[in-house]
Parts: sequence; C-alpha cells; structure tokens
Amino acid sequence: QVQVVESGGGLVQAGGSLRLSCAASGLSFSDYTMSWFRQAPGKDREFVAAINWSGDILYYTDSVRGRFTISRDNARNTVYLQMNSLKPEDTAVYYCAARRDMPWYYRADKDKYDYWGQGTQVTVSS
Repeated sequence: QVQVVESGGGLVQAGGSLRLSCAASGLSFSDYTMSWFRQAPGKDREFVAAINWSGDILYYTDSVRGRFTISRDNARNTVYLQMNSLKPEDTAVYYCAARRDMPWYYRADKDKYDYWGQGTQVTVSS
C-alpha cells in the first residue's frame, strides 16, 4: 500500500534552519505532484510549497518564498523542504501530500491530494 512518511522536524531558534524529508513508497513517485502543507494549532491546514513530477516547476506561498526551497529526488522517492530563516510563525505540524497527474492549478488545494503523511512537528522559538 501507499506510505508517505515525513521526518526532520524539531525545535529550532528563530533564524535557524531545518530540512524536512518525505519518503513515499507503494506508488510511481515520478508520476506525482508533491507538496508540503502545514497546520498550526487552532488553524486550518495551509499550503506551503509544491513541486511538479519532474522537479522543474515550483510554487510557494508568499509567506515562505525566498526562505524555503522544495526539491525532489525521484531516484530516492523523496521530496525535501529546506527551511531557512525560520520564524516563530512557521511553527506548525508539516505534512507531505501526493497527487498523481495533478492539474497544476490545483496545487494549493488540500482537498485535491490523494495521499498524506502523518506530519512532523516544527517548533521555532523566539
């Protein structure tokens, strides 16, 4: 069956960096758009970043553009989120999501994704 597993979260001071990883199995990884979402306590799950199947088209929400970088390694069935210059408002549970043959205009819509990981906690202290 399909498994999506995030790792790499933790506690970091403001201005620091973390690198999240998301390993997928049980699917044809290179057919899938992969994205990161996050959910802070008491808030809705929000889109963070997306990468198309080949890794040459990227998209970020405005609040992380220039600080976060999404990338993928199709040989390793893994997508990454490099997070730099972290702020306390980046504190959330970060989720990886996958959708096959994703129409690109749906990239930020959490309801359009087929598979989700269990999430990894990122806490940024001030």
